[in-house]
Amino acid sequence: MNRSACLIFNPIAGQGDPDTELAEIRAILEPDIDLDIYFTTEEIDADQLAYQALERGVEAIIASGGDGTLSIAAAAIVGTDIPFGIISRGTANAFATALGIPDTIAGACNTILQGATTHVDVAYCNDRPMVLLAGIGFEAETVELADRNAKNRFGMMAYVLAGIQQLRNLKSFDVEIETEDRIIKTSASAVTVANAAPPTSVLAQGPAGLIYDDGLLDLTIVAPTNKAGAIAATFHLFQTASTGNAVERDDIGFLRAKQFKITTEPSQKVVIDGEIVGTTPVEIKCVPAGLRIFVPLIEEVEPTEKLEGLPNLIIEMKDKAGE
Repeated sequence: MNRSACLIFNPIAGQGDPDTELAEIRAILEPDIDLDIYFTTEEIDADQLAYQALERGVEAIIASGGDGTLSIAAAAIVGTDIPFGIISRGTANAFATALGIPDTIAGACNTILQGATTHVDVAYCNDRPMVLLAGIGFEAETVELADRNAKNRFGMMAYVLAGIQQLRNLKSFDVEIETEDRIIKTSASAVTVANAAPPTSVLAQGPAGLIYDDGLLDLTIVAPTNKAGAIAATFHLFQTASTGNAVERDDIGFLRAKQFKITTEPSQKVVIDGEIVGTTPVEIKCVPAGLRIFVPLIEEVEPTEKLEGLPNLIIEMKDKAGE
């Protein structure tokens, strides 16, 4: 008997051809998994489809789309121990990257077929599920500028271009951050609360490393005083992500806690896992080990050599017989 799984497929995610991508998924998975396939629409979101699948008694939920689709689908299975498969087809594919899951269709499908799972933390932001991060201020404004048309045309560059454009309108706001044991007040241009985040999510990279199964959330405060400072702070955060060292700038701070209550003056837009969801205030709480996810059995080995394609390439093997 094959395993059964509900595949929740977002046909408008990413830049590829959805019919071709779905055919590839089915070709890889269906020999071993009985797929029950459902499509998200403007009227029916991924969480509704996932809840219905649970009522039918499927053994696993697989979501294919962008980070927003994955996050919403995960809401139905938090705390259920139903395994969750990720086939990323979005613009950023940050969730897969953060967890070390291949962002190719073939790689993601093979990860699911291997059957290995691990438990990771999730969070709720104002009762909305959050698998990656919540961005307040600059990041939310940037995501809003990078609309669907821009992402279809430019892919990840849409976010970069929107970020450059948003620097022209860089604004500071007052923020109050309440944890279990203290209240912090400061000014900022961006506040990011991360459950998991890849290095490309630079505004979440204040601490030395983001751990997705420690039962804690990581908050980064970015508070440049001008456009030049914002560029310098962003570059420093990029270095932080690359080297694994904590930030060392006065205009960047970070802390860890199980939960945060964040208020701002004036009110700021909020983005959760790539989707604009409203404005501050927000309350974000971690759910330790709340989600069971299919992960690769072994990490992909980085190649140690690449010579093919070099101009006028000649490779001569030495005769070791005389050694």
